[in-house]
Amino acid sequence: MVFAPTIVGAVRAAGGWLFDSVMAGSDVMVLVSEKGDCRPVEILGALGGDLQVALGTRVHGPRPHTLAVGAELYDADLRVRRLVQLILENGLTEVRFFGENWPADLDDDIERMSHRLSVAARAFKTQALAAAAAPVEPVETTEVFVSGEVLSLAPETPHLVPV
Repeated sequence: MVFAPTIVGAVRAAGGWLFDSVMAGSDVMVLVSEKGDCRPVEILGALGGDLQVALGTRVHGPRPHTLAVGAELYDADLRVRRLVQLILENGLTEVRFFGENWPADLDDDIERMSHRLSVAARAFKTQALAAAAAPVEPVETTEVFVSGEVLSLAPETPHLVPV
């Protein structure tokens, strides 16, 4: 599951990882706060949804194994921050952050992790960015995430390669 401000931001930061996760058999949902066309995440094999609606809905069912959160959304939205802290406290879901600036309340033990994109993931990410009418620069071969303790709550051990 991914929480992001925009579809373009989610695809740009984590699109290759999303695609590779779907190809590995995971069900992936991308929830964004800004309404928009979900076609780019559908190209990656994921489902798109409205984060504001999801935050106001009581959800029953399996917990996600991994949650990727846009750092700027985490810093800007108190409901997202509280939900992430609750998830970290529970300890059953791996939490990672993506974006230009990492959350301000991550401790000093930040662990950078990378996901090496498959050739197919790079191709599908390029198509997803084009569908979003985003500038399509050459897609990097890796995507970088960080994990660390937030407010002294420890996440599960990530399943990514330390950078």
